[in-house]
This record gives sequence, structure tokens and C-alpha cells, in this order.
Amino acid sequence: MSCLKGLFTSCLVLASVLSCAKAVPISIDKTKVKLPEEAVKESPQSVDTGLHYDRYLREVIDFLEKDQHFREKLHNTDMEDIKQGKLANELDFVSHHVRTKLDELKRQEISRLRTLIKAKHGIEGGNDIAVDHQALLKQFEYINHMNPHTFQVEDLDRLIKSATKDLENYDKERHEEFKRYEMMKEHERQKHLKTLDEEGKRKEEEHYEEMKKKHADHPKVNHPGSKDQLKEVWEDADGLDPEDFDPKTFFSLHDTNGDGFFDEQELEALFTKELEKIYDPTNEEDDMLEMEEERLRMREHVMTEVDSNKDRLVSLDEFLVATKKKEFLEPDSWETLEQNQAYTEEEMREFEEQLTRQEQDLNQKAADLQKQREELERQQKQLNAQKIELQQAVEHMERLKIQPPPEMHLEGNAVPESIGQNQPLPPGHQDIPPEQHNVPENQQDLGQGHQYIPQDDQPMLPGHNNQPQDPPQVPLNHNNVP
Repeated sequence: MSCLKGLFTSCLVLASVLSCAKAVPISIDKTKVKLPEEAVKESPQSVDTGLHYDRYLREVIDFLEKDQHFREKLHNTDMEDIKQGKLANELDFVSHHVRTKLDELKRQEISRLRTLIKAKHGIEGGNDIAVDHQALLKQFEYINHMNPHTFQVEDLDRLIKSATKDLENYDKERHEEFKRYEMMKEHERQKHLKTLDEEGKRKEEEHYEEMKKKHADHPKVNHPGSKDQLKEVWEDADGLDPEDFDPKTFFSLHDTNGDGFFDEQELEALFTKELEKIYDPTNEEDDMLEMEEERLRMREHVMTEVDSNKDRLVSLDEFLVATKKKEFLEPDSWETLEQNQAYTEEEMREFEEQLTRQEQDLNQKAADLQKQREELERQQKQLNAQKIELQQAVEHMERLKIQPPPEMHLEGNAVPESIGQNQPLPPGHQDIPPEQHNVPENQQDLGQGHQYIPQDDQPMLPGHNNQPQDPPQVPLNHNNVP
């Protein structure tokens, strides 16, 4: 399906929109197919160019169309002058209202780009890094980011040149994408064959060859743009007598937007009948992506044959000139895709090598990720073990806080190191005031059963008798030892 439009497909993208050429009148008996209703239904105005700045491009063109001076200059400007920027210079003469609206459109587009840059920056994990919008806006060549407020001549010049370049590369990119698709399809088929045994491979190959034969078995395909091909459209799509085929009338019937040109979409619509001969969406052997590639090939071929000024549009004059050529009247046979493989063996080999490298890289990354996962799991186990140990230590400390202090047991003559004010004294001791509690160092270790012997000038403690200073004689009988 084509998403291109002559409206935006070349430097004359503006011309295709603004051209006021009218269709050639047709006879009454050739309008019974109710074309006006069909033209409304098939209006190509909503077709997307595929460019990321498609909306901005459309809006700029819509407002330039409203300025009469710009319309007149555009109508009289040729292709080369547009490429050299002469048309852009006419922007200085458009009305103030249009310029004001263009300024507003540019500010909106700059704001949109900045939002996209910020969003992409956030997705890539750069939220903590300042965004240099001016530097990043340089990648968008279609707009002058140095002046974000007003739409100037340079903006129109950039827009025309960028759209021209991008759209010219669009078909090439589509071909490359299709080529990769076909090679990947063959790669997957060969990969599947490797999983089968010999009998399975044989059946699969037979089925593959059978599908190729069925696909190639179709009616003759007319050369795109030839008289035979257009007469079939005239007869089957338009419902008209092929003997009454008239190029001017045909052009008018299929210039669906009435701008005086066949754009790329209008051309591609002419090939539907031929493509239906080859492709049926209900058939297993028919690939609809291949059908769209075939449509693109047909359109490119007609553009090469008919578009003499290479503006990617076919004017009525170019069309009429082409209908007088030998190629139109006696064309060569058309070779379809099954007769023209999309890739060479060398390209397929390089593609396979690229896939192998990519697979190896992915496997290496997967192995690295697996190692990182195992290391993280090991560290997590260590953290869990440390957490359990810490929890056990905390619980142990809590238990110690709520348990009563252990009872104190005295053995022999031992005396507690310190006795609190509220603790009872050992038996045989009396509470002594602090000023009288002056015990000589050599008597501090006396235990129960020993008497305190004061010095000559010290009074006796209450409960003690005055004893002679000579030490008592202790019998050697061991039974008397306390």
C-alpha cells in the first residue's frame, strides 16, 4: 500500500496541491460510472507521506495555498528554480495573515520536537542530565532551530529540500526493507528444514515447489502503463467499451483529486487489476507483501517511462506524449517478482553471516546477564543470612533486658565488691555510718567469723569486745578451724 502522494513527493509538492488545472470534459454516455461520488470517497488528501514531519508539511502547504501571490508564482516556477530556492524567496511577499499563521505553526513544531527529545531522553535514563535542546534540534534539517519563533525564507527552503530528499529515498528504503523480508523468509525456511528428518525434508521441499508453481500459474500480466493495460482498466473498472478508449478521458477519470496530475497513489491504483491476476489473499502461495512490492515496481517503471521532467508527477501532456510511443502500443512482456528474485546469492550469504554475528552477540549478552543474575542471587543470599544473624542478635538483647538479675552466691570468706544502699548486709555486720566506715586496708578482706581489731586510738565497733593485742593461740586441731 502506497503512502506517498504527489502532493508531497518532490520539490513540486506545492505545485501538485495548488495547481488549478481542470479536467477535460467527457461525453455524457461515458459518465455512467458515477465518478463524482467515487472521487469523493477516494480523496487522497488524508494520505500520509510517511515522513515524521508530515503534519507540519501539510499545514504549511495548506496556508501557503491561501495566498494568491504565492499561488501565481508557484504556477509559473519551473523545477530547477524551485530546487535553487527561488520559490522560497517569494515567501517575503505573502500576506501578513499567512506569515503569522506560519510563525505559529513553526513554534508548535519546535515545541513538539523538544517534547520528543525530552521523552526520548527520559526513556534512555538521562533524567538527571541537562538536555541541550539546541544541539539535538540540529538533527532535524527541515526546520531552522536557531530561530524558533518566526517562519522565514530559510524555513520554506529547508522544508522543500528535506521533503524532496527524504521522499526520493523512501522508495529505496522500501526496496531494501522488502529484500530483508525475503531473505529472512528464506532463512527461516532453511532453519525449519534443519529440524526435520529426511522424509520430512522431502515433503517440505515438495510442498514448497508446489506452492511456487501455483503462484506462477496466473493470467498474462500486461505491461504497466501500456495501452492494453489501461484498456482493461477502462473496461473492467470504468465499465466502458474498450473500443471507445480515449487517453484524455481516461486521464480525467482517474485524476481523482482533479489537480491535473497523476500522482504516485493515483498511478498505483491503476495496477490493481493486474495485481489481482497474480495475488489472492485467500491463497496460501500468495504473499501480500510481495504484491505491494510488485505495485511499487510497476509505478516506478511508469514514472521512468512517462515522467519526463522527473518531478514524480505525470501531467496530462506527459501522459498524452507517452500514449504515442511504441512502448505504449507494442510493449515488451512484464516480468513479475517470481521471475526476478529480490536478492542475489552473495547478498543472501552476507545476510546469513550478519544473522550469525547477531546471534553470537545475543548469546554472549545472555551469558553475561546470566552471570550477573547468579552473582546477584549469591549476594542476596549473603544479605539474607546477615539479616537473620542481626535479627537473632536483636532478639537476644531483648531477652536479656526482660530477665531478672541472677542471684549472688558467696563462697567462703568472699565479700561482695560493693553493696548498695538498699542491699542487706551479710550476717554479723551492722550498718556503719559513712564517717565511721573506715576500715584499714589490711582488714578489708576479713570475712564472716573474724573480728575487727581496732588500733589503740580507735574506738571499738559496736558488738565487739575489747581483746588483748596479742594474737590468740590457735590450737593445731583441724576441727577448730572455722
